[in-house]
Amino acid sequence: MNAPQEAVIHMYAAREEIYPREIKGRYASLRWACVWLTQLLFYGLPWLNMHGRQAVLFDLASRKFYLFGIVFWPQDFIYLAALLIICAYGLFLVTAVAGRVWCGFACPQTVYTEIFLWIERKIEGARSARIRLDRQPWTLEKIGKKGAKHLAWGAVALWTGFTFVGYFTPVRELSFDVLGFTLGPWETFWVLFYGFATYGNAGWLREQVCKYMCPYARFQSAMFDKDTLIVTYDAARGEPRNVRPKAQGAGDCIDCSMCVQVCPTGIDIRKGLQYECIGCAACVDACNSVMDKIAKPRGLIRYATENGLAHKLNPAAIRNRMLRPRVLVYTGVLAALVIGMAASIALRNPLKLDVIRDRGSMGREVDDGMIENVYRLQVMNTSEQAQRLHIGVAGIPSVSVAGEEVVEIDAASTRAVPVRVRIEPGAARPGSNRIDFTVSSVADPHLAVSEDAVFIVPK
Repeated sequence: MNAPQEAVIHMYAAREEIYPREIKGRYASLRWACVWLTQLLFYGLPWLNMHGRQAVLFDLASRKFYLFGIVFWPQDFIYLAALLIICAYGLFLVTAVAGRVWCGFACPQTVYTEIFLWIERKIEGARSARIRLDRQPWTLEKIGKKGAKHLAWGAVALWTGFTFVGYFTPVRELSFDVLGFTLGPWETFWVLFYGFATYGNAGWLREQVCKYMCPYARFQSAMFDKDTLIVTYDAARGEPRNVRPKAQGAGDCIDCSMCVQVCPTGIDIRKGLQYECIGCAACVDACNSVMDKIAKPRGLIRYATENGLAHKLNPAAIRNRMLRPRVLVYTGVLAALVIGMAASIALRNPLKLDVIRDRGSMGREVDDGMIENVYRLQVMNTSEQAQRLHIGVAGIPSVSVAGEEVVEIDAASTRAVPVRVRIEPGAARPGSNRIDFTVSSVADPHLAVSEDAVFIVPK
């Protein structure tokens, strides 16, 4: 009796190198338009100045965040939470309507992979040339091409890391530090860290980020339904496949595998919707070019919906079915969030006030018989204009500010103002009494902020 043979089960399949073929077409042009738009914004915004400072700067050291003339402080964290919620609902809406179109056209992983692939093609050649180069033994030519490619990748990655750090450290100061070799250890670390992340993700990992590392690929199906616009293969029209397009009974698909060769994740869209599909529509451009050559109608692979294919709906009918309850709810919630956040920022009071009573000096009687308490007002001016402010107090008869009542505070800054408050004897009961401080603009009294405090009358 023969002994049972051992079976080896591999828990992780070795990666097969993917060599996406370059393709031209409507969606390829749209994808490159997104690359240009996103990168012009990303690389250009740090160099834009407003009010004498960087327009977009997250100054963590000073705990100030400048965004196109608006200054946000840690107390404004609610706006960051609102922004994240808006982005999430925006992604839900886009996914419900058009699947993973964000992944295919505007995701940073897709954008930088496109840039790195463009560099690779320019240095190593087209798809077939790259395959031959990788299979041939190491020669001076191969070392030169590979070295030039990685140097170009490294330059783009370092510039990306530098730009990213430029959103947190003023980019002009950062530039002088780099040119003068005086860059600090933390800035150096983060430039290299984000540069390495860009180099590794876009140059080496590529589709593995989309397939294994990105969580969106896993939960996207929860937002899909049969009226979601996705990249689809019309099997009823394409099958049976035949390399001879005019053969009797043959479908329109000639099994040229162009749709597979251009796919950045290496899938075959003819096998149906797969979670690895990022919706980039490269296969649509490739298939349309083949259909043009064999004189067949375009659209064998196209953006459509499952219901559209099953019921042979025309584009107008497909668009009409997109306005379903899920989409309307997402749209309504998103619109309400955007309007609410915009209104909140527009009506936002640039003055903030925090009152701290001097605990080292309790209520006391001064020389003229008045009762005095000492406070420290932490006044914050979040606007980009210096403010001249009047300090007032109310809540107890005869209460008043002793000393300077008008102070000046610079733009986007805070100032601690010591304030002495006095009342006449007998104006308030012994113990704790509530008072209200008001800080208002001298130029515009409607611009004001109030905060309550406790006035102590000795017993």
